[in-house]
Amino acid sequence: MTAPNEVRPVIVGAGPAGVRAAQALVAHGLRPVVIDEAPRAGGQIYRRPPARLAQRTARTLYGFESKRADAVHAAFDALRGSIEHHADSLAWNAQDKVLDVMHNPTLGNRRVPYSHLIVATGATDRVLPVPGWTLPGVYTLGGAQVALKFQGCAIGRRVVFMGTGPLLYLVAYQYAKAGVDVAAVLDTACLADQIAAAPAMLAQPAVLAKGMYYVGWLRAHGIALHGGVRPLRVLGDEQQGRVTGVAWLDGETERTIDCDAVGFGYALRSETQLADLLGCRFDYAPLHRAHLPVRDAAGRSSVDGVYLAGDGAGIMGADAAEWAGERAALALLQDAGIAIDTARASVLERKLDKLAGFRQGLERAFPVPQDWAAHASDDLVICRCENVTAGTLRQTIASTGADEMNRLKALSRVGMGRCQGRMCGAAAAEILAHATRQPLQQVGRLRGQAPIKPIPIRLVPVEGSGA
Repeated sequence: MTAPNEVRPVIVGAGPAGVRAAQALVAHGLRPVVIDEAPRAGGQIYRRPPARLAQRTARTLYGFESKRADAVHAAFDALRGSIEHHADSLAWNAQDKVLDVMHNPTLGNRRVPYSHLIVATGATDRVLPVPGWTLPGVYTLGGAQVALKFQGCAIGRRVVFMGTGPLLYLVAYQYAKAGVDVAAVLDTACLADQIAAAPAMLAQPAVLAKGMYYVGWLRAHGIALHGGVRPLRVLGDEQQGRVTGVAWLDGETERTIDCDAVGFGYALRSETQLADLLGCRFDYAPLHRAHLPVRDAAGRSSVDGVYLAGDGAGIMGADAAEWAGERAALALLQDAGIAIDTARASVLERKLDKLAGFRQGLERAFPVPQDWAAHASDDLVICRCENVTAGTLRQTIASTGADEMNRLKALSRVGMGRCQGRMCGAAAAEILAHATRQPLQQVGRLRGQAPIKPIPIRLVPVEGSGA
């Protein structure tokens, strides 16, 4: 147990989980350090635009979630003077209870010590490549959403969105509401998936109703929605540097549609690299089709003094992230010997537990295509950074007997580039599992490496934080 006057809490991430964690710590007399890559708090879902675009209303930016977004933003803004906020800053390494943090605009590196650490690193898109995905004009769904929310621009004039997951329909709706010509929404999930998932999803009727509204609105405005499809390729010309269309399989029929941009993705996956560097134990989570850091109901990881909250520990959505952030903060306080409201802690755990059933329903409604690897052609680029194709992976597996992700990485260079496997890791694991006829959980995961995201070779050292 740490003496209260020696508690130096640090929170990585200022999305819904990080904001509520900071709020709880401040309410109990602590002054946490909050480190976030964005210039303003809110996370991906409640991302705030720069001041020059501040004339757009919350309703325009966040739709049904505008009140929640305003509440999260207001909560964080009220903490000014009570926290130490490192905006535009990347926590790129962790060692011996010290974080290395780069300030992006100045490239200054600060060493930030902590006694307790809440990791609320959020999520990113799960990418399963399709031929043509390296063409200019192809974005992940999250990237397309960032362009619209933060930069105030669309990725194209006529856009196709494809993949699966609730984000697919949300981004299509947001683009259409912004006046963009949404040519089509191509979902690999089918109606039977949604019907089978309905009983579990009824546990959160308001959330289900919003999703149904997005789908209904898109249909009512003449936007073509196709379910049960298999994306075949993005059409275009590398020399011209632009997308010209998309081809997909509708049953046995190949169809095409013209467009000048594509947004795609297969739901979200947790950003777990920092938890890995911290030494947290991981287990395979079938619900998320990924290896995730282990945590208890309060958010405690396997490492003393390290707590996990929000989508960075398992995709559960913005509401759950707020509850998990507050619950992790209460666990931190309790472990530091500071009295908490145990009844509130129990309420938060019950809310999170109730939401787990709904999450099961979402995964049933929008399953990741498990036959993707079988259809991936040998010339399909899996790792853009190192230009590693599916054929190279298969040849490496066949010639060396590699049956584990880090072995495959060492022999093929997949995941060795700038993204450290953040974009290609999920697809490479699917290829490896299919080629070796192993369950996905058996092939393992790419180990986290510092820096967890690209940094310049030379950083400018600055005075460390006294938090």
